[in-house]
Amino acid sequence: GLQWIGKHRRPRFITPLIKAKKVRNLETEAENQYWLSCPYMTKKQAYRHDDKKCTCIKAVKNAEERAKFPDHGYASEYLKHLHVTKKWADEYL
Repeated sequence: GLQWIGKHRRPRFITPLIKAKKVRNLETEAENQYWLSCPYMTKKQAYRHDDKKCTCIKAVKNAEERAKFPDHGYASEYLKHLHVTKKWADEYL
């Protein structure tokens, strides 16, 4: 079986390198917590601060989506190339 997991696993020994890595990770986490605890903007300033940017991005995205579709038109406009000759109309009159 696997020696590092399970009920009868082999214990890992703590080496100075493992200890140093763990300390470094904890220091990085503490620094991140510090910077997250004191934000640049207040809650009032942060509320909808990028509203104009979001609306511009949405407008551009909508324009790109609409550009993919063909222009609106009637079915008769798309099928008018079929009316080259109307022999069937002349025969039954």
